[in-house]
Amino acid sequence: MSEIQYRTADELQAGLDEIGRSPVDDGTLELIVRRPDVGEREVLAEGELDVAEGLVGDNWSRRPSSTTADGSPHPDMQLTLINSRLLALISPDPERRALAGDQLAVDLSLSPDDLPVWSRLRIGDAVLEVTDQPHIGCSKFTQRFGLDALRFVNSEEGRAVNLRGVNARVVVPGTIHQGDRITVEQPTS
Repeated sequence: MSEIQYRTADELQAGLDEIGRSPVDDGTLELIVRRPDVGEREVLAEGELDVAEGLVGDNWSRRPSSTTADGSPHPDMQLTLINSRLLALISPDPERRALAGDQLAVDLSLSPDDLPVWSRLRIGDAVLEVTDQPHIGCSKFTQRFGLDALRFVNSEEGRAVNLRGVNARVVVPGTIHQGDRITVEQPTS
């Protein structure tokens, strides 16, 4: 088994322009990943999104949260979305992309200028709402993709365009499929 080669800071920076070319509307759902238990990943062709459960079968609804008073799962952190171009940059090996821990990898700009908080995303039959909960890289992200990748997504520049991704919640349940079109509805206020 060969050793994993992480992208260097220079390689990551060189890929920033490609990430910036992500569509601002009319995106695509590239990857659906269910986490049935800690450290486990299942790549799905089809998933069910539920208002109470998030991605059905994912462990979000059973994971304690340090962000709620009672330790229950945070309702505004049901799903995490990551930009698929960023994911391809930090993980050239498609087999390792599910390790990011995000349930949905999307070819869509996640920059707050293009996708402000409370924007709604229609994917398949479901509608998601981007929440105001921050999503940042952690030690697991470093282990899987390297320290330079963590520094890249958590840099001032990376945070300004949500390179690590965004949190969302399900507002209309439904079925989603890999390859589904994503349309964006900007918040009204």
